[in-house]
Amino acid sequence: MFVLGGVGLILMDLALDPNPKNPAVQSGGRIRKMRPKSDHASGGRAATASAASPPSEFDSIDPILHLLRFLPYGFLRPPHLRLKLPSSLALPSPMTVFSLVLLTYFAVVSGLVYDVIVEPPGIGSTQDRSTGTVRPVVFLPGRVNGQYIIEGLSSGFMFVLGGVGLILMDLALDRNRARSVRISFASFGISAIVIAYAMSMLFIRIKIPGYLW
Repeated sequence: MFVLGGVGLILMDLALDPNPKNPAVQSGGRIRKMRPKSDHASGGRAATASAASPPSEFDSIDPILHLLRFLPYGFLRPPHLRLKLPSSLALPSPMTVFSLVLLTYFAVVSGLVYDVIVEPPGIGSTQDRSTGTVRPVVFLPGRVNGQYIIEGLSSGFMFVLGGVGLILMDLALDRNRARSVRISFASFGISAIVIAYAMSMLFIRIKIPGYLW
């Protein structure tokens, strides 16, 4: 769930970042270059910008991060390739990427690979010893490594609901939004996380009686 929220928000931030790099100023239909300033002014501006800029990945104190960034390039040299993408190929929108990631996450946590390989039934059935009637069973009892199709889809939906709740709580921290919108995001996010956790614990206790008691 944390991975889902992080990937979706990072992709949306990268797609919406304007990142202007042209130092020229347009005035009166002509492009007028900016006049260079003194070293003192440029040094003060650089110091202010460096102090106000957020910490980058190079400022991390994690030694494993720096090891993974620089160790492979000590004996490997990346090839110089000049690959050009077709002009008709456009990058997908952030919401499209988020939808694909969310759908893939739902398919993985629902046990799609297990359903394709094992081909379990949608629901099971059991016979009552006293009356002899056959009643349906949604959860495969006593087996952690086995499931019915409906059981996997129900559990996967609860996992996705919890991930969406975390994303909504992260969006509620944006100060550029209205207060009512932030309160709504926070309320729905907390409710989604509580419901997802409660239902997931209920599912596992139905599947394995006495779990964590």
